Amino acid sequence: MYWDVKSVQPLSDYRLYVEIADGRRGIFDVKPYLDHGAFRELRNPDYFTQVGIVLGALTWPHEQDIAPETLVAELVPADAPPHEAFQRDTSETARQ
Repeated sequence: MYWDVKSVQPLSDYRLYVEIADGRRGIFDVKPYLDHGAFRELRNPDYFTQVGIVLGALTWPHEQDIAPETLVAELVPADAPPHEAFQRDTSETARQ
């Protein structure tokens, strides 16, 4: 489908860099979900980084997932490719 996730990279501060099949790419902030039900487990940074893609959706090993319509609605556009977004993320963290 046009909103299937084709790549994901975990970033600091519970954010994900995501590329969607239709060409959109951006940052999805998971923090607003960390206090709700099954998403509480994502507070563990080691577990959070285990994010993957199953049938075009962002998922974690214990079956937490982000609905595609939520992902698309809340994705903050990013023009940089993943490695540049990650470098920018690292330098922002270093300044704090």
